[in-house]
Amino acid sequence: MVDAVVIGSGPNGLVAANLLADAGWGVEVLEAESVPGGAVRSDQGVHPGFVNDVFSSFYPLAAASPVLARLDLDREGLRWTHAPRVLAHPLLDGRCAVLDRDRTVTAAGLDGFAPGDGQSWLDLCHIWDRLGDDVISALFSPFPPVRSTAVLAARLRGVGGLRLARSLILPVRRLGEEEFAGDGGRLLLAGNALHADLAPEAAGSGGYGWLMSMLGQFFGFPVPVGGAGALTAALVRRLRGRGGSVRCGQRVIEIVVRRGRAVGVRTAEGEAIPVRRAVLADVSAPSLYGELIAPEHLPSRVLDDLRRFQWDFATFKVDWALDGPIPWNCPEAATAGTVHLADGVDELTRFASQIARGLIPDRPFLLVGQMTTADATRSPVGTESAWAYTHVPQRVKADAGPDGLSGQWGAREREVMADRVEQQVERYAPGFRDRVRGRRIMTPPEFQKADANLRDGAINGGTAALHQQVFFRPLPGTGRPETPVKGLYLASASAHPGGGVHGAPGANAARAAIRATRGTVAALSAAQRLLALRDRTGETTSG
Repeated sequence: MVDAVVIGSGPNGLVAANLLADAGWGVEVLEAESVPGGAVRSDQGVHPGFVNDVFSSFYPLAAASPVLARLDLDREGLRWTHAPRVLAHPLLDGRCAVLDRDRTVTAAGLDGFAPGDGQSWLDLCHIWDRLGDDVISALFSPFPPVRSTAVLAARLRGVGGLRLARSLILPVRRLGEEEFAGDGGRLLLAGNALHADLAPEAAGSGGYGWLMSMLGQFFGFPVPVGGAGALTAALVRRLRGRGGSVRCGQRVIEIVVRRGRAVGVRTAEGEAIPVRRAVLADVSAPSLYGELIAPEHLPSRVLDDLRRFQWDFATFKVDWALDGPIPWNCPEAATAGTVHLADGVDELTRFASQIARGLIPDRPFLLVGQMTTADATRSPVGTESAWAYTHVPQRVKADAGPDGLSGQWGAREREVMADRVEQQVERYAPGFRDRVRGRRIMTPPEFQKADANLRDGAINGGTAALHQQVFFRPLPGTGRPETPVKGLYLASASAHPGGGVHGAPGANAARAAIRATRGTVAALSAAQRLLALRDRTGETTSG
């Protein structure tokens, strides 16, 4: 019997398992897929010699995460690398907003859009200089982050207090208009906000856009050398080196509950695996509460709240093997690892509005990854391993374009949508399609088939909107990893602080399990000492 079972081997599950192993627990990770990693995997499935990341690629949150830093994964062979520039947002008129890891370079580029915008960017950077460490501490602390929030609140008073707090809850469109006269700074903030499912007019999108922009400015958007799978491999090696195990092809279909406590799990093959201490679930909240636990073990309010759980946008992705670099009209874009494609904030609004109305966008906002630009090991010299993804509605009502797409994503629809993605790249890089040696298409159902946590390609474990964050995440009043079932902990991106590869939900769950067990062990030890004392003094211990 193991001390704990972790369901799922995504980064959160593997972080949780490593922390439990560090505490001396016997831990087993059960993964439904044939390989570990969840949404952190890479392969050569597009073309021989080209390494493509199947899901996630760039990891600013991993670079900033104190959780991952404490695991010392460099000792397991993990190495990081950066593209020459972090991010570029070209426009059809030839201008290009660029985020460089040198803030003065970023600022100089923004001055080209409007004099004074460079200083506005530096002012935002100065706020991060004073608050960044405390923001990260609060973000990656278990909820409620009492100590880190108190420190952050004290520091806020020194950088504008309520005025700054107001700025961070603004829609990103309004924040950009208040801070920048030109388009460049506005594009950097708004494009980064749309890494989550936050429209330019959504409350709080300004704070998210600022956070992601500052992470890029101060930490970059690094990638693991050799592919995203290198991060997973390092976590697995570390765990196995501490006695833990990872078993793939083991789909858990039930968490066994007795007298209100999780006592084990059952797999699709019929294997029952008991646990001494805890079960940690790196699965989505709907999967945990709607599938793995029998309803009679949950309060009715949880099941009622589960009906209101909101997924983030669905995702459509195309991977490419290219004969050469993408031929951007704006040369600055060629040096960036990540490129955003939308011709202005208005087009971002148009895109988000179409999704909100259930329409497949006709001019999709694209996030493009130039992987060989970031990591030369990804493809042969002179070529490029690249991808682009966009978002589509979870429930499609119609096609905003001329092709009659229905969201069924059959053979015709997947090819038509991939062509639409390529045509959008072609607008900014004429001749791009001539360089395509091979491509792989990932539709929303294929995301979910490859990783059950990615409901139709929902990559953040649930919406990042304010109504499903902090103490509302994943359900009202469930901001901590503990669940209504004793010994069961939610360890996925559905838990606070949410999506991204940083390991915090897994770490929070592991620490909660360890704390709970310490209390139980302490109580047992006290009882054992009392019994021993009675034995020594001749008192009876029977009855």
